[in-house]
Amino acid sequence: MMVSNAVPLTDSPHAIEIPEIPTLSALDLSRAIHARQVSCVEVMTAYLDQIDAVNPKVNAIVSMRPRDALLADARRADDELLAGRSRGWMHGMPQAPKDLAATTDIVTTRGFRGLRDNLPPEDAIVVARARAAGAILIGKTNTPEFGLGSHTYNAVFGTTLNAWDQRLSAGGSSGGAAVAIAAHLLPVADGSDMMGSLRNPAGWNNIYGLRPSMGQVPAGPAPEVFFQQLTCEGPMGRTVADLAMLLATQAGDDPRTPLARSGDGSEFAAPLIGIAQGARIGWLADLGGHLATEPGVLDTCEGALKIFSDMGCHVEAARTDFDMSRLWQAWVTLRSFLVSGGLQALYDNPVARDLLKPEAIWEIETGRALTGAQVFAASVIRSAWYQEILRLFECHDYLVLPTAQVFPFDATQHWPLEIAGRTMDSYHRWMEVVIPGSMAGVPVLAVPAGFGPGGLPMGLQILGRPRADRALLELGHAYDLAQGFTARRSPLVGGCKNSRSKQDCLFPDAGKRSAP
Repeated sequence: MMVSNAVPLTDSPHAIEIPEIPTLSALDLSRAIHARQVSCVEVMTAYLDQIDAVNPKVNAIVSMRPRDALLADARRADDELLAGRSRGWMHGMPQAPKDLAATTDIVTTRGFRGLRDNLPPEDAIVVARARAAGAILIGKTNTPEFGLGSHTYNAVFGTTLNAWDQRLSAGGSSGGAAVAIAAHLLPVADGSDMMGSLRNPAGWNNIYGLRPSMGQVPAGPAPEVFFQQLTCEGPMGRTVADLAMLLATQAGDDPRTPLARSGDGSEFAAPLIGIAQGARIGWLADLGGHLATEPGVLDTCEGALKIFSDMGCHVEAARTDFDMSRLWQAWVTLRSFLVSGGLQALYDNPVARDLLKPEAIWEIETGRALTGAQVFAASVIRSAWYQEILRLFECHDYLVLPTAQVFPFDATQHWPLEIAGRTMDSYHRWMEVVIPGSMAGVPVLAVPAGFGPGGLPMGLQILGRPRADRALLELGHAYDLAQGFTARRSPLVGGCKNSRSKQDCLFPDAGKRSAP
């Protein structure tokens, strides 16, 4: 049985008629392809039509490959299935890696004008693994220049706009990926996260994103593989089950990355059960007033916390006596040290340096002024914070914070200059809420928290115990099944009336939360 071509999903005059295929979860799409309910050509056509209709409004996907070439790839994928060969669960599935991830056959600009024509010699590990699982690369998702800043704009492709209001920021640096998922331009996507780059855009676009444990997903290949311990790559999607399956593809050891965790990622492919009963949830809120937050952020998040209580979790306030100002200064030191090292060749080239955005120049020059003693002292503070996180986990099974301190802001603004009357002293200070998870290296799951007073999405960060990614996904899966926020779709694509999701209408008996 073939899936019909298109149905109107809403009576809203602003909605676009969306093909049914892009409304499927990634797991249901995989099942439909492998059961020959849909052909890979039909899947590719449906997604490309959706991209043609919606992407001009949001600018989420860039560097698109020609339609004819993509349909030829899809026909080859169909021929392989006809011959009884499947490359993996993503067979025939369209994907667009983040434009920070190297792709040999699609330009990898990293949002930088000086890399407009850059074709790396080898794929990033997550890209190679997606290809090996059967994905067809259609283009890239937009990112800020070198991923710097939680607002996705650059001088190469322009600004990515929020899936809920195209006047506003999509977040970043995985803003293109988040909007592509929320607007049904991709079934799932890869992202990366240093300072909330997976978490902030997930929260602002009403989807899920996972920053895995340090070393869970190997990054690279890269010229430096020992110091880079703040950034990681991970999955984004519309359900936690989809996240887990994509993580199973991304995770696993790679001998080129000495800090990668052992294993092959298969532990994440097993169907999620959804374990939540009795879990102790510690709400860190604004860290005892340390963080400036826009009115409505904490109230929205606290409303979402009631879902955990209804699930049988024990939700209570959590507090830390750690000096968060010291943690911030340690973060700035370590971040600048790593960014300056990674971009030093461009800075040393006068032509390239003139093309760098001011924030990149600031990071590089700040990093170059550091001494070895300062970097070591910052690492000592980070180590002390990790011990504090372990102490907090003695009282709580999970720790929760908002995904951002503000709701999505005007897309023409570079970053918020003040929050609740407090001045932000750098281009990234407004995202300080994400550094507790980044500095601890623990897994952090971003989940939708609902909509604030102005109708804009917000998310929750759920911090799990060190290396407890699977347990965190189980909790997130239970939350996914209990929440109703994702039943509300972006105004660009409408929603399925009287149903939690459109995929329920197509496959009411499908176990969309388990592996194919």
